[in-house]
Amino acid sequence: MWRQPKTVWSIAFACVISFMGIGLVDPILKPIADELGAGPSQVSLLFTSYLAVMGVAMLGTGWVSSRIGAKRTLLVGLVLIIVGSALAGSQDTVGGIVAFRALWGLGNALFIATALATIVNAASGSVKQAIILYEAALGVGIATGPLLGGWLGGISWRWPFYGVALLMAIAFIATLTTLPATPRAARPTSITAPLRALGHRGLLTVGITALLYNFGFFTLLAFTPFPLAMGAREIGLIFFGWGLLLAITSVFVAPVIQRRFGTLPGIVGALLGFAIILAIMAVGTDNKTVLIVGVVVSGAFLGINNTLITETVMKISPVERGVASAAYSFVRFSGGAVAPWLAGTLGEKSIHLPFWVGSAAVVLAVLVLLTARHLISALDAEPGHGAEPVGSRIEAEAVTVGDA
Repeated sequence: MWRQPKTVWSIAFACVISFMGIGLVDPILKPIADELGAGPSQVSLLFTSYLAVMGVAMLGTGWVSSRIGAKRTLLVGLVLIIVGSALAGSQDTVGGIVAFRALWGLGNALFIATALATIVNAASGSVKQAIILYEAALGVGIATGPLLGGWLGGISWRWPFYGVALLMAIAFIATLTTLPATPRAARPTSITAPLRALGHRGLLTVGITALLYNFGFFTLLAFTPFPLAMGAREIGLIFFGWGLLLAITSVFVAPVIQRRFGTLPGIVGALLGFAIILAIMAVGTDNKTVLIVGVVVSGAFLGINNTLITETVMKISPVERGVASAAYSFVRFSGGAVAPWLAGTLGEKSIHLPFWVGSAAVVLAVLVLLTARHLISALDAEPGHGAEPVGSRIEAEAVTVGDA
């Protein structure tokens, strides 16, 4: 598995940095707010702009890649991330950071959409080995994003942005020099295909479910640093624990849960577990120990849910997996982009309120999901409840879309 062409290692390295994207800013939210005189609702727009643009862009990533080829799509995505992160770190207003964070989201959408397929096509050995390597890179990125953000953020809130720009510049040069030119697709992808796919009831229902649980997810990410009121490095360590558990359960625990209990029970159990944690955090918001334990433990439930629910998206709809994941990401991210701003706004009224609303939204997500239980239960009729083995392409796509 480790004897791979330089191309594979270049893209795997870029994957690590790309998946740092969300967790990287957690430790520096409060320092940005303090230095620039902003409130939680304003600073949370760093998540909102990133997610909104990434969600809408997901509709067109297949269209772009099929017309200019995977290599050019990857390189364009990397350039946008470099420019967006570097300029975000150079701003003196929250509005400026938010704007260039949106550019970062556009670049991330283009990169994520093509990275897995490129690694699989370029790797030597089996497809399974390539996918395990990809998932390892993904897990490292999710876990280390908050750690890097906290470490560099301890110097200045600007340094995490500059750090990403520098690392992605290295990844750009490596990808440019090692990845052979890739041809355009024989049959270009339609830009409207993901929107048409939302006409399928099962796909739309799962998308709305993800939109609702994102209210809880981004309450955790975008608001918790404010009541914690700790330094960037301490916040980074806390969310490192969260990211580590999320990465481990996404790849290794979710398939075991699925084989043992089934897809629907696995998703419902994970969501209810997360809702309970948010409710406990709502009650104990004044207690830092409660918040810290809640953040870390929630990573386990989110990792299980993200993989299972995204794998369901891949299978429940009759359209191609790429189209289904684009449609799902559009609903999940575009709608869920409201969540960070809402959490910040509610938090300015009461520090308990965002966690209560997040918990209620996750419970509502369960109720919405259960309206399509007959469609999801049909997936469990397959051997092992339809669980994909670690190293399968569907499982890797589920982890990618779920944890992006």
